[in-house]
Amino acid sequence: MLTWIVDTFTALSIVPRFILLVWVLEMISVPILKWRWGMRAERTGIILGVLLQATAVIAALYIAWGVWPTLRAALIIAGLGWVMEYVGSHTGWPFGRYHYTERLQPQLGGVPLLIPLAWLMMLPPAWAVGRLITGGTSASFILIAALAFTAWDLFLDPQMIAWGFWMWDQPGSYFGVPWLNYVGWLLISAVMTALAAPDLLPTAPLFLIYGITWFFQALGQFFFWKLRGPAVTGALGMGIWVVWAWLML
Repeated sequence: MLTWIVDTFTALSIVPRFILLVWVLEMISVPILKWRWGMRAERTGIILGVLLQATAVIAALYIAWGVWPTLRAALIIAGLGWVMEYVGSHTGWPFGRYHYTERLQPQLGGVPLLIPLAWLMMLPPAWAVGRLITGGTSASFILIAALAFTAWDLFLDPQMIAWGFWMWDQPGSYFGVPWLNYVGWLLISAVMTALAAPDLLPTAPLFLIYGITWFFQALGQFFFWKLRGPAVTGALGMGIWVVWAWLML
């Protein structure tokens, strides 16, 4: 695996390679920022991490697809992501009733603008998992990609609750998260994937981003954020797709 990681990284052109490296270093620095300068610096580090990861994903897509297909996919994901977060936080459908706090700024309609970028930074990497496992763009690809994407939220939602970024009006049984939330993630990510109809994916760099996210989320939650329950379930949930896709390389 290490050889594949090194080969994939070195095969990137200089700009996406630089973005990927800065993103990894920034993720490593977030616990240090909190320890040295407190919660505000930690929040700044989290925001920067999302921006860098989304940029790394866009760079990988741009090199493979060019401007307009990349822009189309980004608009579908980020645009529909904002719409569904707005609807969800105001109506409770399809995720369950929740609301964002004031901690993440700026916001539009009560939804932090960072949230659609979080959809953008992880859905294309989940597409790479679906492509490696299924080999095509069939219904099975859409399902596997949506499952791989939703598995990430086994990490994300408990962590965001712990950080006070959003709150559930009726906390559920998964570390405070209602299971309906995961049904909503699965449904919406499947719709986004079907609308984007991703083809000729840059599978290697996107899968690398998926794997790096899995590794650092598990490591960070278990050792630094002390969210050991979500760390274990998230590591297993995403790890299934990491291992399965890895075996198909």
